[in-house]
Amino acid sequence: LRPVSYIQQHIDPDWQPLIPTPPFPEYPSGHSVASAAAAEILTEVLGPLSFTDATHVGLGLPAFNYNSFTNAAEEAAMSRLFGGIHYPMGIENGLSQGQCVGRAVLERIQAR
Repeated sequence: LRPVSYIQQHIDPDWQPLIPTPPFPEYPSGHSVASAAAAEILTEVLGPLSFTDATHVGLGLPAFNYNSFTNAAEEAAMSRLFGGIHYPMGIENGLSQGQCVGRAVLERIQAR
């Protein structure tokens, strides 16, 4: 049962998510896994960097400042909660899984 389903069944039948409900399981959050894996690898390769994402400034949206790749990964993961796609546990465990994946990739690359 996704958050959107629970909200519509028990809280507000007219509530609509910001992001369309995707056709894959709620657990774990794939965005969390991929974002955390990328953050692990980028931090190892480039070091602990802060950066600004100005991708959508031309569309009138603000630039976003991140203290680290991990900070950006966590924000990407939380977007799935705000979109009604994942529960906190799926996000938290997805982030943890992604960190493990990132470390495994780094170990494999360094072993060559």
